[in-house]
Amino acid sequence: MKNIVRFAGVALMALTASTAQAAGEARAEVRGGLAWFNGLGASGSEAVLGVAVGYDFDISDSAFIGVEGSADKVLVSGSDILWGVGGRVGAKLGDATRLYAAGGLGFGGGDTAPYLGVGAQQKFGGSFYGKLEYRRYFDIVDINTLAVGVGMTF
Repeated sequence: MKNIVRFAGVALMALTASTAQAAGEARAEVRGGLAWFNGLGASGSEAVLGVAVGYDFDISDSAFIGVEGSADKVLVSGSDILWGVGGRVGAKLGDATRLYAAGGLGFGGGDTAPYLGVGAQQKFGGSFYGKLEYRRYFDIVDINTLAVGVGMTF
């Protein structure tokens, strides 16, 4: 797991250095949805709420790459906040639509879990956007989330 964190850190530094001159935008969002799990003899689903901040670098007129930090909470008593650090890479479909693949590492309560996901983001005039994102966390208990978010770009 330490090697994954080291790799992510080196990749983030390389990304930042190589895209320092590239255009891009910062973003902040709130999101909510459903988390469902199956493992260790149990299964179920619960509501989840979260926040995220990130920055997307335009690498061409039709592609972008971004970094993100997040905090998500499954709304059950005793659950820990799941902190996350990750990235996304995707296609820009015109000025308002982005489709992307995401990946990163979630950690909290002494556990870490890598995740992969996909999403779509749509601007609503000006700086506001909405999004839909699916994530799969890989751990002893596999957790899936589907969240709808609203946010603002800067």
